[in-house]
Amino acid sequence: MPQLVLVNPQIPPNTGNIARTCAATRTQLHLIAPLGFEITDRYLKRAGLDYWPYVSLKIHSSIAAFIEFRLQQPGRNVGFSVRGACSHFQFQFQADDWLIFGSETSGLPAEMLEQCDATVYIPMSEPGVRSLNLSVSAAVGLFEAQRQVSGG
Repeated sequence: MPQLVLVNPQIPPNTGNIARTCAATRTQLHLIAPLGFEITDRYLKRAGLDYWPYVSLKIHSSIAAFIEFRLQQPGRNVGFSVRGACSHFQFQFQADDWLIFGSETSGLPAEMLEQCDATVYIPMSEPGVRSLNLSVSAAVGLFEAQRQVSGG
């Protein structure tokens, strides 16, 4: 199944909510430092509730460390960006895709975008809305990828 990657997340409750989604779906969660919080942050833990034992979590010390790790793993890097090439509904996800999301404040850095095999966006009807909350975006992307991969 797809894996979920957060590059430099800044807001503890967002990461906690994403961790809870990953626990519920048995999705591996990768965090790429620097993080905007300590992993022991009470808001992070509160948002993840008591589901942390069910989260398969790997923390990478930097983008370079993540890239080195990824070179040894199968799958494509699929970056989620408001400037993605196609809608996540049009994209054909595969079981070994890595769904990559940038920080709440700056999105995916250029260094990470260069590593992406594809970029997708989540369509929004209201042009006045710049983006969705990171935890919402991660859930929307993950559930669409899983829907496609599982055939349902």
